[in-house]
Amino acid sequence: MKDTLTDANFPRTADQRVYHLGVRPGEVANRIVTVGSPSRANTVAGLLDAQPKPFVLSSERGFLTITGRYKGTPISIISIGMGNPNMDFFVREIRESVSGDLAIIRLGSCGALIDVLPGTVVVPQASVAITRNFDFDFVNPDHCDEPAYLISKPVSADEELTEEVRALALFDSRIISRTMNASADRFFLFVPGKTTSFPDHNADLIQHLQEKVENLSTLEMETFHLFHLAACWTGRTVVSKVAPTPLTTGPVNPIIARSSNPTHLDHPTPPSLPNTIIRAAATHMVFASRKSQDFITPQQVEELENWTGKGVLNALVNIEIPQDVSGL
Repeated sequence: MKDTLTDANFPRTADQRVYHLGVRPGEVANRIVTVGSPSRANTVAGLLDAQPKPFVLSSERGFLTITGRYKGTPISIISIGMGNPNMDFFVREIRESVSGDLAIIRLGSCGALIDVLPGTVVVPQASVAITRNFDFDFVNPDHCDEPAYLISKPVSADEELTEEVRALALFDSRIISRTMNASADRFFLFVPGKTTSFPDHNADLIQHLQEKVENLSTLEMETFHLFHLAACWTGRTVVSKVAPTPLTTGPVNPIIARSSNPTHLDHPTPPSLPNTIIRAAATHMVFASRKSQDFITPQQVEELENWTGKGVLNALVNIEIPQDVSGL
């Protein structure tokens, strides 16, 4: 994004596009499926209503937003990439761009610690964060009293939204629920031994996690931060009075107002709406089994993304969001 920005603390363009996702008020629905990869976003988007055609925006920073209708209800599918920083960009920038309550389901891949086959679906009730302790001496560990890794307290998913996702279990026996998830701050944190050449001192980490976290079943990188931000939301800075959700046949080429004077914005930020909430839930597709070392096949991925995509879309449609002033 090369356009004039209006605030160094929370960058926006003159027509209110946020810096990383590139969206502005009126381009994102209150119900959102967030995924890691653009291919998965497009797979889920293929389940949306054919008409009107979805709005598509691909940002310079690699975020993909697709907004359309599912059973007549506005829904956005947003691909964010991997890790806590990208989840942070996503939640914060969407919160500043959408009025009213938000309902967000993460549909992502994971590794399984329990004895299940690849292709199993896990719906966690809570998540803990696992972070590398930068005060630990990874070069001379014998001279350090610090633990190499830190485990947070758990943060719960939204109960109502999670129950809607769990309802999938009525139709497919491959769904496991009421488990705990662990989100790492890096992919190779859970790779024990000498798989990589760095001295990570994580050979006993999974065993330690299983001893500390009851009913731990899945490992991935984003769910904890989604649950954490949703739990932290206090109802401030909610956008209202934005344009209706756009529906177009192709990517958006935004026309940017070049004014650097914030008092002459084409799309000024509307006043806040109090007492809003962010509902967050997750659906984890087991791609790898830590016990058997089996990995999912491409054919399994295609089938899994289709039926879980349909399931999370139905869950979002079923969740009630009070009418806001956005006109979506």
